[in-house]
Amino acid sequence: MSTELGTAEGMESRELVHFVTQQTRFALVNNILQHPDQLASMYELEELNPSVSDATVYKHIQKLIDAGIVTEVSLDDDQRRQGYPWKFYGLTEEGQEFLDDHNLLAAEETLQQIYNTITDKPEKMVKYENAPRPEEA
Repeated sequence: MSTELGTAEGMESRELVHFVTQQTRFALVNNILQHPDQLASMYELEELNPSVSDATVYKHIQKLIDAGIVTEVSLDDDQRRQGYPWKFYGLTEEGQEFLDDHNLLAAEETLQQIYNTITDKPEKMVKYENAPRPEEA
């Protein structure tokens, strides 16, 4: 998926940094980075942001998709299992490069370590975390 970052929003690089580092959007980007597969389901993103409404999480993920930072990937029909998520959110290649170029990926390993220390995850979140993911993000 070759898309120019920020084209949907008509932003230049400086504006895109400001856009991505808005508190909720940056938290969502960090949640994706800290996820074991770097492909989080909407439920996992909602659980990791309890102070934000589910609708707000969804709205900000859509804005990040429009800006070319995040992509939505789905399992093929034959890979979907009832009771498990089939849509996931990960960084685009361009989004990863943009974050790296602007030193916004510096804490990626630390984020994953922090995520691994969360011990009181709801059972559903553990189930979703271990759900099959698409091969190619």
